[in-house]
Amino acid sequence: MPALPPSPETLQLIAAVQNELAEHLGAHVDVEERQLFGSHAFMVNRKLCLAVKGDELLVRLPPQQHAQTAETPGLRELDPRGGMAGYFWVSPAAYATRAQWQHWIKAALAYNPQAKATPPRARLTPSPPGRGRG
Repeated sequence: MPALPPSPETLQLIAAVQNELAEHLGAHVDVEERQLFGSHAFMVNRKLCLAVKGDELLVRLPPQQHAQTAETPGLRELDPRGGMAGYFWVSPAAYATRAQWQHWIKAALAYNPQAKATPPRARLTPSPPGRGRG
């Protein structure tokens, strides 16, 4: 079954992130948008920085501040088992004001230069015909 198209609210949130990235980064920074884990992800300099899923905003923040950040009202951890330190879903209540919105965008962008990029996965290439294992 094909995925449902994003809701108007999700599209609005994606556009808001696009506008913020354009405003804060300009055209000289590499920003890639792609689908990742059911969300619309924003990769800044080939590193996951922000994402949108439904009405929530995913932010990537310093993992060493994970426990302190996790206490913030309106946030939930990406992985409640603790496997993804520094990744948080921000609910609409936690980005409702312009100041809150700016805080999360700026915090994610500030951490991005220090964030580690995920190395690209090696693609499995099929054996050429007639060269199978044997």
